Amino acid sequence: MLSAYFFLYLYDMLTFLRKLRRSFIDSSSAQKYILYAIGEIALVVIGILIALQINNWNESNKDLQKEQKILIQLKQEYESNLSQLEEKMSMRSNIIINSMEILDYIDRVSKPDVDSLTNYIGEVLLDPTFDPVQNDLFSSGNLRLIRNENLKSLLTNWSSDIITVQELEELWQRMVPDLFLPFLVNTGLNRDIMHNIWKDGKNDIWLMDKSVIERMSIGFTKNPPAHLSSEEIEQLEGLLANAITYNYAGNLQSETLRGRIVEIIELLNQEIK
Repeated sequence: MLSAYFFLYLYDMLTFLRKLRRSFIDSSSAQKYILYAIGEIALVVIGILIALQINNWNESNKDLQKEQKILIQLKQEYESNLSQLEEKMSMRSNIIINSMEILDYIDRVSKPDVDSLTNYIGEVLLDPTFDPVQNDLFSSGNLRLIRNENLKSLLTNWSSDIITVQELEELWQRMVPDLFLPFLVNTGLNRDIMHNIWKDGKNDIWLMDKSVIERMSIGFTKNPPAHLSSEEIEQLEGLLANAITYNYAGNLQSETLRGRIVEIIELLNQEIK
């Protein structure tokens, strides 16, 4: 709007100078005409420079408004990521605690009771997969709008930071269906464990919506094994040791990632006007 008024003013000035030039020509005053010509050129150049400056200011103001919208959206996304990451860390801690409880129980008794084992093992089968909200800063080219260099650097490294956590998660994700579940089926423990999971409403292991609580009864097996063999106990100990290792390492990496998210949110709060 400002540039439109300026061009209207410039048009009026040029119209006035043209009339002045005609009077100079009619009066045959060459010196005055030259001075007029120089003035007219200077006026046009100054007008163009001012118009460019106004246009640059308008574009800069638009970029600032876009940046604020992006920053607010990013804050919402990273607060959601932080909440989800902390939930997954809590799930891994639960896996570790229950695995340690089973190993401690095995170490204390000569023949571990199968019923005692099944009460704990269901909690070990949790799936703490971190699936963060991904923004389109890179594909859209909007990363350039963010002026804070520290924030821009953290956002640039975000994808690689996630990979370090997800690589450890994949080890545990493969281990459960490939090794843990076949072991439970082969030892006759699986039905009782699945029954405990469903009767206690702990089915959120498999559900997208973690708020859904469903209970059902599969029923306990009619012919449960009284005890596991020494070979089966050794195999279970190995599986539990891996469960502790993968999920403890996953939490160590997640703690670093959590620090990055907190830093990003703090920088976003500083930049949001």
